Amino acid sequence: MDKIKVAQIGVTHEHAAAKMESLRKMTDFFEIVGVVDDMETTKHAARFLNSMKPFEGLRHLTEEELFREPGLQAVLVEVPNTELVPTALRCMEHNLPMHLDKPAGEDLALFQTLLKGCKAKQLPLQMGYMFRGNPAIQFCLKIVREGWLGDVFEVAADMDHGYGGPVYQEYIGKFRGGIMFNLGCHLIDFVVAMMGAPVGVTPFLKSTPDVAPHIRNNCMSVLEYPHATVVLRSCSKGDQNQRRLKITGTKGWVETCPLERFDNHAQLVNLFLREGCGPYGAGYHVLDFGVRNDRYREQLVEFAGLVRGTLQNPYSYEHDELVEKVLLAASGYTTWEN
Repeated sequence: MDKIKVAQIGVTHEHAAAKMESLRKMTDFFEIVGVVDDMETTKHAARFLNSMKPFEGLRHLTEEELFREPGLQAVLVEVPNTELVPTALRCMEHNLPMHLDKPAGEDLALFQTLLKGCKAKQLPLQMGYMFRGNPAIQFCLKIVREGWLGDVFEVAADMDHGYGGPVYQEYIGKFRGGIMFNLGCHLIDFVVAMMGAPVGVTPFLKSTPDVAPHIRNNCMSVLEYPHATVVLRSCSKGDQNQRRLKITGTKGWVETCPLERFDNHAQLVNLFLREGCGPYGAGYHVLDFGVRNDRYREQLVEFAGLVRGTLQNPYSYEHDELVEKVLLAASGYTTWEN
């Protein structure tokens, strides 16, 4: 099939550089027509994480020039978190399918305007929640949906890390919802896909003792369901290799730690079943999901299918709206209303 003419708006989001690295490898899917460099014009940029190396050799365009680019078919929006939705609204006005990085801003009404517009135009909108392309985590979602674990009554997940140093603490302090807003969104997207809307959401937005009180870098949120509790944690003074997910039900449990790895070692999933399901008998299993070298490829392949119209988005506009509602409650912006 013909390559999709794509451009990236933004180099300052935390995922911007690595996502461009992935995109540039996918020459069988995409033709990159250019990038909008927002390094000096934007607020709240994650400058401490991003390298400009992945953007070397690309055409640098203004946003206005990009929108006038002949034959442009899609965009990746990789500006800072608080600027994602306003930028996406401008892309929507130009009828451009979007891969929109996370989270969907601090203003629910503005995001709802984007979703309503995209739905009316039947415009593909893919949110950049990276676990949607993670085979091990998607396996966990699959077996819960298929009832392998019975009735789920407990979920615990962690998004700790220890990168970025003092500059990261300053960065995370710019968000009222702190690190739960910035990173907990990945976990909430997964939980909502698995369990739907909670009946209660309670945030605990704390700071480690070595940072200013407004820097919410040590957060927990509890999502309540009629017969289950979900505990989500994230701290910027932890260890990324200890990120984990455990789901427990009446017929078994599943766990993976770390949530991702790119160290040439396979990602493993521990599974315990009280009754045999699928190809697995009752008892304990260690499942090998192989070595991954690219965090974003699976999602970008899906994005190509959405742009071409050969795939239907497995995540609806309504799902993305619910994720944002839960996220804002889980990170203290709003009070959850069931």
